Amino acid sequence: MPYLIADDLPAEPAGVRFRRLVERGGIAQLPGAHNGMAALQAKRAGFEGLYLSGAAMTASMGIPDLGMITVDEVCFFVRQVARASALPVLVDGDTGYGEALNVMHMVRSFEDAGAGAVHIEDQLLPKKCGHLNDKKLADAHDMAAKVAAARKARRHLYVIARTDAAASEGMDGAVARAKLYLEAGADAIFPEAMISAEMFREFARRVKAPLLANMTEFGRTPFFTAAEFQAMGYAMVIWPVSSMRVASKAQSELYAAIARDGGTQNMLERMQTRAELYDMIGLHDFEALDASIVATVVPAGMPQRG
Repeated sequence: MPYLIADDLPAEPAGVRFRRLVERGGIAQLPGAHNGMAALQAKRAGFEGLYLSGAAMTASMGIPDLGMITVDEVCFFVRQVARASALPVLVDGDTGYGEALNVMHMVRSFEDAGAGAVHIEDQLLPKKCGHLNDKKLADAHDMAAKVAAARKARRHLYVIARTDAAASEGMDGAVARAKLYLEAGADAIFPEAMISAEMFREFARRVKAPLLANMTEFGRTPFFTAAEFQAMGYAMVIWPVSSMRVASKAQSELYAAIARDGGTQNMLERMQTRAELYDMIGLHDFEALDASIVATVVPAGMPQRG
């Protein structure tokens, strides 16, 4: 039954549920879900938490991931993913949309929209995907101030500090920043763009905190499985843009087929059927609820004037 009309709605804040997911042991597997449909499909596949990627959000809007979107635009995505799935969602908070006060505004806005966790990164605007070159880093103490602001503003939100320092400052720089961010109040650390198993293991040996691994495709990180990341000392793993990549590729092939064939007749086997769509979005559950609420009551007669 869809979250919006389910009888077993979550009684606890999303941040509490996200923290429990991380702290129960094993590795929290958080696939990217770039819209409500993807969130429903991931939930049906058995996942217990989701990730909302800035790169996936911006790509779905037709713009690059350069820190161009606003808090309100992100909240639109947060609401649909959280409402559709009822799962705790980790949200990409980019650089925090400004300085400390802006970070506090972001945290409260994301919580109100239903987020369970957020990560903020130590880049300067215009920020880049963590797997690209020539990233500009913020001063470590300025980033620590943002982490402290997030910690102060949050009610339940799980706060993860991301550092992009490994590429320019080496492992020593990334570790030093991570420890500073933990002192400032981060719940966990996200070391971005690790390029080998040795780097992942070394970071885990030197930073004693819950760690997040990023398994993005076509980047600097080799392919590892969730079990392999767990063995390397990581508590969470994301596949940030995978759902958007697959959906975008399929859409591109659809439009090419329509242009080539004059219609969709050769793509039907690639499509979700009408019945499958209605089952996924719970159409019949909504129809049953609508009928129970909106049953027409016919007036018994003309009311008398008092």
